[in-house]
Amino acid sequence: MPAPEVKVLELKLDPQDVALSEIGIVVKAEQLSAIAPSAASSSEKPPVSSWKVFTSTFVTIFLAELGDKTQMSTLLMSAEFHKPWVIFAGAGTALVATTLIGVWVGQWLSTRLSPRTLDVAAGILLALISAWLVWDVVQL
Repeated sequence: MPAPEVKVLELKLDPQDVALSEIGIVVKAEQLSAIAPSAASSSEKPPVSSWKVFTSTFVTIFLAELGDKTQMSTLLMSAEFHKPWVIFAGAGTALVATTLIGVWVGQWLSTRLSPRTLDVAAGILLALISAWLVWDVVQL
């Protein structure tokens, strides 16, 4: 009986992939800083309901993930391996792990930087990444 064939899925990252990943991290950190209560702002603003935070997070992440490389990779792996529940479990676990990292980094940043500083830093970083991506496309 011949040994089963093992296929390896090879993914290569280019500068645009890394840049878009960084945008996702910055956006998640910015969103968390906007909804996380800080010592300075807790007396100024009424608390946001957990349901509103959950809904906002779900809609934002759901729309951001539609049609991205993660979904396309999952689609291709499911089509290739024909094991949808295994692919679902692996992809879901990976998304939970990356989301945990985003939550932890966002919490850490929100205790060290003001929401205004995070907004300005995120804006500058996104502008720089956008300029880099435009330059990269123009150079083609």
